[in-house]
Parts: sequence; C-alpha cells; structure tokens
Amino acid sequence: MGAQESGLASNADLKSALAEGRADFWEQLGRRTAAAEAFEDVWFLSRLRQRARRSGPPAPEATPLRVALLGGTSLFPFQELLEHFLAAEGIATELFVGEYDDYTAQILEPESELHAFRPEVLVLIPAPQRCRYAGGPADPRERVEEQAHALVRDLLGLCRTASERSGADVVLANFLPPAGIDLGPYRSKTLASDWSYTKLVNLELGLQAPGTVHLCDLEFLAARLGTPEAEDARAWFESKQPCSPRLLVDFAREAARVAASTRRTPKKVLVLDLDNTLWGDVIGDAGLEGIELGDTSPRGEAFKAFQRYVATLTRRGVVLAVASKNEHEIAMEPFEKHPEMVLRAEDIACFKANWEPKSENIRVIADELGLGLDSFVFVDDNRAEIEIVNQFVPEVATLHLGDDPSRFVRLLQDSGHFERLSITEADAARTGQYRAEAERRALASQTTDMDSYLSSLEMEARIRDFDETDLPRITQLINKSNQFNLTTRRRSQAEVAALAASADHTAFTLRLADRFSDHGLISVLVGERRDAELVLDTWLMSCRVLKRGVEVEALNELVARAARLGCRTLTGHYLPTKRNAMVRGLYPSLGFELVEEAPERTTWRLDVAGYEPRKTHIQCKSETA
Repeated sequence: MGAQESGLASNADLKSALAEGRADFWEQLGRRTAAAEAFEDVWFLSRLRQRARRSGPPAPEATPLRVALLGGTSLFPFQELLEHFLAAEGIATELFVGEYDDYTAQILEPESELHAFRPEVLVLIPAPQRCRYAGGPADPRERVEEQAHALVRDLLGLCRTASERSGADVVLANFLPPAGIDLGPYRSKTLASDWSYTKLVNLELGLQAPGTVHLCDLEFLAARLGTPEAEDARAWFESKQPCSPRLLVDFAREAARVAASTRRTPKKVLVLDLDNTLWGDVIGDAGLEGIELGDTSPRGEAFKAFQRYVATLTRRGVVLAVASKNEHEIAMEPFEKHPEMVLRAEDIACFKANWEPKSENIRVIADELGLGLDSFVFVDDNRAEIEIVNQFVPEVATLHLGDDPSRFVRLLQDSGHFERLSITEADAARTGQYRAEAERRALASQTTDMDSYLSSLEMEARIRDFDETDLPRITQLINKSNQFNLTTRRRSQAEVAALAASADHTAFTLRLADRFSDHGLISVLVGERRDAELVLDTWLMSCRVLKRGVEVEALNELVARAARLGCRTLTGHYLPTKRNAMVRGLYPSLGFELVEEAPERTTWRLDVAGYEPRKTHIQCKSETA
C-alpha cells in the first residue's frame, strides 16, 4: 500500500513540509518511519531527517544516548538505519562505529577507542561464520552441545567484559538461521545440522544472558519475514552485509527499540473498552445472553482469545482498567456471570463504566492509581473514541482495534507498548497491589484519625543491601521513578551492580508489606562517602506508599550507616524536574538545613551526631551485612 493510500504523507508531501518549515513535519516523518518496511523508504526518510536537523523546523526534544556499534559484518548502512530508528524512538544518538570484525579487540583492550568513548549502550553483531558446527552430521549430541556452549560462553563473556568496563547495556544480535533445505528431514534429527545448531546457540544465548545483555532476536525477525527473504548470500560475499536489505530494516528497528528500552520503561496500564472489544455487540442492548463471547462462534472465540491474551499481560506487570460508556451494573454482569469470560472483576484494578467522556475517565483512573498518563495505553474498536482520547489526553498511547476481533491480539502484540527487558516477581503482583490500594483508600476515607489508620495497616518493612537477585527490580525503579525521586539519575543494570560492589558507596533497598498486600521492593537509596560526609546520590520511592513513614525509616537507616562509616554529615541534593515537585520539601521536613540554593539544584545538610531516630507505625527490620 502506498503512502497516500494509507493516509500517510508521500515523499513529495514530506519534502514540501520541510521546505515550508511546517510544524507537522516531524509528526509526519515519525508516522512514515513507523510504517516503512522497504529499505529504500527508510533510507529516504533518514536522509530527509538529517537535512531537517540542519535546516528544518525545530525538532522534538530527545533523550541523549551514547551508542557504540560493533560487529563481524559490515556496519554500513545498518548504522544509518539504527540512528534513524533511534531518533524515531525519541533518542538523540552520539554514535561510535567500530571497524569491520574488530569487536573482540575493542572490547578486550582496556585502552581501546570503545572504552574511551564510554558507551551507554553497545550494539554487537557477532560474525555469522562463528555459528557453524565444525564436525559432521553424525557426531554425538554431547560433542555438538559442547561446541555450542563454548561459543555462547565466549560471546556472553565478551558482553560481560564490555558491561563491566564501560557500564553499558549490551544489545546482542543472535544468528540468522539458514534458508537452504539442507539434509532434508534429517536436519531436525541432529544438532549438527546448520539449522539445529543455530537454533541451539540462539536459545542458549537467550537463556544464559545476564541482566545487562539484551537479545536482538534476528532469528525471530527472519522467521516473521521468511528465511529465504531474510538471507542474501551475494550481499554477504560482495560487502559483508548481515542479511537482505528488507530484513536489515526490521533488524535496525528492533535493535533501536531494545536500545531505547534500556532508558525507559514500558507502559504500565492497559485501559480497555468493553462493547465490541472484550465481547461482541452492546451489553446494554443484547443482554448477557446476546453478546458474542465463547467457543460457539468464530467471533465469540476471537473475543475470548483476546481476553486470554490480555490476562497474560497481568503476569508481566501490566495493570488493567476499564473505561466504558455503559451503566456500571450492566457492564459488570459479564465479569460476574458470563461462563465464557476469561477476565473477572478481580483482574481489573479500576473499573469506570458511566456516561462521562472516556478521556475524563482515564484521568480519574490515573489519579486513583497514582500513575502518570504517559504510562497508559487505551484500546477501543471505535475510531472516534480513539481520536477524542488523542485530543484531550495526548499523553496516553492509543490503539484502534477495528472491527475484526481475530486481529486484536496481533495488533496489541505488535504495538510494542508492553515489551520488557526483564520481568520480576513484583511485576506479576502489581494488579493485586493496586486493587489493595483502592481498599486502603476506602479505609482511609472512613477514618479521621491518621495515627489510628496507619497503625491499623500493620506495616512491616525490611531493609537490605543491594544484591544480585534484586538488580533487575532496582534498575527498573531507578529508570522509571519520576515523582518521588530527588535526583532522577538513570543507570543501567551494570552501573547498579558496580554501585553495589563499590567500597565508597552504601546502597540499600526497602521493602514494605501491610495487612492488605505485600508491596515488594519500593524504595532505593544510594550514598557516596566523601571523607567525613555521606552524599545522597539516589533516593527514590514508589508513590503507592506515600505518607506512611517509609521516608522516615529510610532516613533512620541512612543516618545509622553514615555513623558507622565515620561520617559527620549527611548531604542531600534536590534536582528539580517537571515531575518531581512532590519532593521539593522533603529535606526540610526531615530536619535538613539548606546550605546552597540554585535554580538547577538545592543542597541540604543534616548533622549525624545530633539526629534522634524518629518513630513511625512501621515495624522495621534491617537485614544488612
């Protein structure tokens, strides 16, 4: 489908928008980039973007990121595609590009140009010829596995070294599967065939990758496209291209998406419409027996399959909400009574069924959950409702499902909104935590004595040093917490691990549970010892537990640690952002004195010896070494 047929700007339209300096140029460029599949189209868009950067309308604000690209293949033109797709992800890239097949030396040499560059993300494309079994097709399985595991250890060892020396997250491409019909049926009976060996290596790379290594799944991308279309032997022999031009587009797009994900978190909340989204027809007209849902019809089965997929999202930390134009009691009926419903009322953290605009209901949901609108995704079958949400709550990502329920699962999967670099136990429990928060708010609304309310929660906290098992959750909080975050410093998992091992830093987490639920790991603190001073580098907390005394218990622990380290003062900085105004007054409320004030930073100090630990309604236990 051409650009004009799909409603997108044509090449000529984009050139005109750039020449005229129109404000919608960047939006149109982004939409074309998201839809582009052909190499020629992306190349044109990339060159147009570069021209616009030099002499076009002001570009949208972007997040700076130092990215290194190394590989055992030619890195041109992949590097240009990668930079373009990163720009589409809101990333302004400073790019280091290594020479052909020099990645081992660049990583292992401590004084190399790579390490001097200090990348935040390293994209590594290993040489494809490394993934070839050296023996024969009848070799025993153990011999083949030994060679495959040696290759995996070698590659992941390089990645670990790169992370440890630079603090970078590594985006590692796996290997392209062969397209030839080689060995016939026997290829699947032996690990020694190119097909089986490649699959084995790719699987082990994913299963054994440490938290700082994220796979760019070239095997999966080739399978989606078709391996004969993905492979290009002539391009390899002539210029060492890793794949066909068509796959190169998907490869660069996926590498950019994974790289960008190291500096931002996926969406947290999926807001669902009901009629013709979770079931067919309108519940208020058709009644409980008349809606299309279940295995007795193709459409009913498709709606049930969509519900089943949505239910799986809760197990990776996505919170579900409902915004529907319906009578509340009628809208709840299928959740409570329909035998084919997969989703039930307890799966929904916030349920809004009324006649208010959905944009307003989404704002109310965000307020009740205590989450920013930019963490929301709204799905609906109705294009008009999507456009209203786009206009009135533009921070919310939207997805128009259309009228074919058989496509709903694929549309939501391919949106990429809920992709994660890691999934923790805390993610799986998130819906229950937000439902429990609603119950706590209901209890608070019935209680006028705050001390009695806090005491009734029966809160227990555990404090412990950073450890390896917590690193994914700690990194997740550091990179997503915006409101209760005094410095908003972002770090990769490798950098977090380095802090945990540093003798000059004290770093700990705080977990909280109450009689309603276990909140898990909700606060992260890092202090750096500088002679007789402990300087707070990072102090953040989940907003779900505000005004319960958690910050006081954290301060009690900080002061105790400062004293053990021989520090006389505790120094904290507040770096204001658009979203952390809620902690502007935290330091003075805890007894810190202002020592320096500037627009970009205020500095506060607390005398360690003069501090008296404060009492809270939390039973706190320290498990630190």
